[in-house]
Amino acid sequence: MKLSQAGEARVRGYLFVLHRSLASFMPTDTARDSIREVESHIRERVAQVDGVVDEKAALEKILAHLGTPMKVAQAYAAEITFDEAVATGRPLPVFRALWMASTTVRGFFVAMALLVGYALGAGLIAVAALKPIFPQNVGLILRDGIPVALGAMFPLPPGSEAAGGYGLILVCLLLGAAALMVTHRMARAFVAWWRTRLKGPTEE
Repeated sequence: MKLSQAGEARVRGYLFVLHRSLASFMPTDTARDSIREVESHIRERVAQVDGVVDEKAALEKILAHLGTPMKVAQAYAAEITFDEAVATGRPLPVFRALWMASTTVRGFFVAMALLVGYALGAGLIAVAALKPIFPQNVGLILRDGIPVALGAMFPLPPGSEAAGGYGLILVCLLLGAAALMVTHRMARAFVAWWRTRLKGPTEE
């Protein structure tokens, strides 16, 4: 089917709105590449349509199958984000992918669990960094001889003390680094699994 001027205008309008939507999710160059890919797909579908059918109805069916511009833009943004996270493994792309995954119930709980792992690792490293600066306020906090926390407390309540010498620095550094490494590996594995889910049938 060859599009009339009205059909061409409808396609251009769809692509214009899609470009505006894509630009809110990704860099301009990436959005432009995505637009070309979508336009190519639309024109391939149009070319496969019998030329004697109702042009408007056929074109609207093709565009409806693609989805609204915002839905298409979100799908492209998610695919690009997850592809980058899986390919590079860098923290920022992984965090962006986790943020997108957290919009579902399953993704939310997994993302929260991973956030706890990252926070634990960062907290232990913070304890190691603060111990030499505030040796009397950082360490294993004891209250009446009973451990109540590991971290920093300013000021220490009466009857409390920060136990643990400078050897605590090495222990916290090692544990913190291990927690961050394990958590990040788990995050990358989850993001890789979620990416395969995006490319397959939608479950939610």
